[in-house]
Amino acid sequence: MALRAGVPEAGRGPGARGRQLAVVPGDGVRAAAAVSVAVAAVSGDLVAVALFLLVLGGVMVPRAIGVGAALDVSYGGTLLVAAWAARLEWYRAVPWLDLVVHAAATGLIAVMAHLVLVRRGIVSGGGSRANGRPGAATVLSVVGLGAVVAVLWELGEWAGHTFVDDRIGVGYDDTVSDLASGLVGALAAGVLLLVVARRSEAREAREGRR
Repeated sequence: MALRAGVPEAGRGPGARGRQLAVVPGDGVRAAAAVSVAVAAVSGDLVAVALFLLVLGGVMVPRAIGVGAALDVSYGGTLLVAAWAARLEWYRAVPWLDLVVHAAATGLIAVMAHLVLVRRGIVSGGGSRANGRPGAATVLSVVGLGAVVAVLWELGEWAGHTFVDDRIGVGYDDTVSDLASGLVGALAAGVLLLVVARRSEAREAREGRR
């Protein structure tokens, strides 16, 4: 599935509906998220049910906008792993895992949010050169969205610790390191998205000359 300036091509043209109805690899992740909701419900853990419902809603986004399989699976898989890691307390057993998940999940969520905004026409895809800085808009958009995601995530952790479960780790060091990891992840994701968009543009230009 090609990208043009960071915009997923699915959903365009007469065959779009057929492509959206076809089974794609990311549907396996969505099925796993649905099973996770059922498992949490059977266990009677309402917090886990709410968490996995949030994940289930999140993994539906790439299906709705039609992103490529690699992004679809990596995004959904990361959200699912992050949720299970929290419920199984992997973050306590492996302290550094929290930073890795914050970086990966924040970056992927920021990319997905950027693509949603591009598809809605709210922001530019950022693939064209502007002011001598090729693609800067894409990277800045993803980093900015990543910063918002990182802050909301920390607010959610604080609220969860304060009102739901005091086992949720919070604190100055934890918050700062999580925010820093999220920003690094968003920056890396923005640059990677730009590289993919550039390669897609170059490939389409070569095909157009044939």
